Amino acid sequence: MNRLVYWMENNLLPIANRIAQIRWLVALRNAFVSVMPITIAGSVAVLIKSLIDAARTQLGWDTFAFAMQPLTRISNIVWRGSFALFALFLSVSLGYQLAKTFEANRLAGAIISLSSFMISVANYAQIKLHGENVTVKQAFGIEQFSTTGIFTAILFGSLGFGIYVLCYKARIMIHLQANLPHAEQAAFDSLIPGILAIFGVGAINYLFQTFVGTYFGNWLLKAIQIPLVKLGQGFGVVMLVTLLVQVFGFFGLNGLAVLSPILDSIWLTAQNVNVTAARNAQVPKFIWVRGSFDSFAWFGGTGGTLMLIIAILLFSKRSDYRTIAKVALAPGIFNINEPVVFGLPIVLNPIYFIPFILAPLVNVAFSYWITVMGLVNPVQVAVPSVVPPIFNSFLACNYDWRAIILAIINMLIALAIWAPFVFAADKIADTNHPRTFFSRKY
Repeated sequence: MNRLVYWMENNLLPIANRIAQIRWLVALRNAFVSVMPITIAGSVAVLIKSLIDAARTQLGWDTFAFAMQPLTRISNIVWRGSFALFALFLSVSLGYQLAKTFEANRLAGAIISLSSFMISVANYAQIKLHGENVTVKQAFGIEQFSTTGIFTAILFGSLGFGIYVLCYKARIMIHLQANLPHAEQAAFDSLIPGILAIFGVGAINYLFQTFVGTYFGNWLLKAIQIPLVKLGQGFGVVMLVTLLVQVFGFFGLNGLAVLSPILDSIWLTAQNVNVTAARNAQVPKFIWVRGSFDSFAWFGGTGGTLMLIIAILLFSKRSDYRTIAKVALAPGIFNINEPVVFGLPIVLNPIYFIPFILAPLVNVAFSYWITVMGLVNPVQVAVPSVVPPIFNSFLACNYDWRAIILAIINMLIALAIWAPFVFAADKIADTNHPRTFFSRKY
């Protein structure tokens, strides 16, 4: 086991560290985090609408549903102003975070990213009129404003900002001798770089539309985004990403942060499609989405560490372990696992390597096939990560009581996987405690 840990430390950890330090990836991760209020607001609107609809159709509470009509209409308005414009908010957030990371004008970065995205879904759109496809010129493909346009927002938001920051850093700007207020000076500094960036993106889109015959966002959706999201529904891909998140976590890296661009671009996109379907009373399209990991595997955080805490409290005789478990229990209930990951520690602890990797893999595999068989609803509501397990699953699956049973079964499976290693840790003498983070004898 020690040899495996050392090999992974020497070969895999440097790669993960380099990935985690790529500034564009850091900015992209922060951009997705920044739009969380939009995601949660839209999901709450779905939950409210679904609850009222269920009360009318399943319980026969017609009077209640009628009385709640104003709340339903408010939820629809909230939806249209939040989730239905997800890609717009993401493009603004991405430009801001990129400007923050590369030390440029943040407001200009946000505006240029938004403009670059809008250029990429503009010029003309195709609509159906009386069963026929009609081309409307000088229009926006408004379906791209929602989660459909996530990839376009990321690609062209980054491209527009890239042109802008290169010109900005090269000091290609209007140099004024007068002492201007800071806001005016910042605007003049960003004027030429911003114009070059916007016209550069416009030229690229003009050439693309001329030779391909459609705007970039529409082509990207059909040629790349849809195939990638479908690829993410494959069992092997789901298991691979789960494995990588756990391996990075074992070495003290935040696997969710390292792989956030992949998780969010593929599975968050799928989740948003499911959320939209649930809002429109349609059958969710995707089996496995971003929230599926949280609902059915990462109880208490990556690794299912809440079950380790419970296993220690139930079975361990070591006072030091029990003390750490008591301290980590409350944060673990709300899916915060740093106290146990670094306090026990789990990081680079050979005793806990196997269960830390194995428990989420088994939970994900079991939940994936249960969902494929239709025994539980796919996740179709975005739930905040701090919502405790079981309740998280119930809400995420749109009030499906079967999700509660699945979550409890998975928690018991994870507990059974963790328990033997807790017993093993008890037998280790105090003088042979597992090495802590990056401690090693040479």
